[in-house]
Amino acid sequence: MSISKPERVTQRRLIGLFRDELGYEYLGDWKGRTGNRNVEQEYLVAWLEGRGQTKQQIDRAVEQVRRTIGLQGRDLYDANRAVYSLLRYGANVKVDVGENAETIDLIDWQNPEANHFAIAEEVTLEGEQGRRPDLVLYVNGIAIGVIELKNSRTFVGDGTRQLLSNQQPEFNAWFFTTVQIVIAGNDSEGLRYGTTGTPEKYFVSWKEDPEQKSDYKLDKYLRKICRKDRLIELMRDFVLFDGGIKKLPRPHQYFAVRSAQEHIERGEGGIIWHTQGSGKSLVMVMLARWILENRPSARVVVITDRRVLDQQLQDTIYQFDHKEGVVQRIDKNSAQLADALTNGVPIVISTIHKFGFIADKMERLPERRYAVI
Repeated sequence: MSISKPERVTQRRLIGLFRDELGYEYLGDWKGRTGNRNVEQEYLVAWLEGRGQTKQQIDRAVEQVRRTIGLQGRDLYDANRAVYSLLRYGANVKVDVGENAETIDLIDWQNPEANHFAIAEEVTLEGEQGRRPDLVLYVNGIAIGVIELKNSRTFVGDGTRQLLSNQQPEFNAWFFTTVQIVIAGNDSEGLRYGTTGTPEKYFVSWKEDPEQKSDYKLDKYLRKICRKDRLIELMRDFVLFDGGIKKLPRPHQYFAVRSAQEHIERGEGGIIWHTQGSGKSLVMVMLARWILENRPSARVVVITDRRVLDQQLQDTIYQFDHKEGVVQRIDKNSAQLADALTNGVPIVISTIHKFGFIADKMERLPERRYAVI
């Protein structure tokens, strides 16, 4: 689809923003380039070589990536979840028979600047009904973001609908198996973001530093979201696969978790105020996951005041970690709660009423640090 002159002006300006302010490499206009993929192998291989990986390690890691990114009879949700797990935890490769498998990182989650960030425009996607996303963001050659732009006289909603259309099987669902964030925007409305499969009504605006002035809201919030450390953090700590729906945080959820993290770092507690429907369950889950990954010896106790929420939280938490024994829902009696706390189950979910019956046992619990949510 050809783009209007005003849209082209916006697109060129944003390329300059990503290249000159955010430090992305500009890969070029790929409208006439054939074979565009969601994993540009030459860039991934170059990054792995720069990390000191051997050719054998790289070959096996790339082959694992290639096998994982295909739809292969799966829907986009399942394929994207498999790819996310591979990106998040690395490729397990074994070079020779008899050797132990080792993990090859595909993204450096701890050092954002150590990754290769790049942007390409007009990325032609081949297929029965090919499409051409305006801007595609790559980390180490892996397409993780797609941006659709509209001119100021066209609603941003048209961009979100185009993003959703592009993810359909009859168009280019295959390209989105690696994608973590999708953004639609124009110069008059700013931007709205979501992830793969996000329904149109759940695309939201980013809100941060309202007093900070900028020529365009679109530029202001792309600087916020797509800053290297912020983008890596969003993918690492804030992506959830929840019962068939992939989710990113809304701004208030993101900043609530970040504030809680800072309090935990200082050894302090605190209160996060929520209204009904504001997504407190997801905040609890994101925070619990962060605590366990950053404080492996810590234990998390999630307390609810009713059984329905108890079950809801358990189901949501199970989505991010399927290891047996990590999460225990206390659904029998207070003795079960006491045993879980004594045995150091990483995440315990219980209604508050059961604690009144084990006060004496809690005094004899092993010395541990508990995060109570």
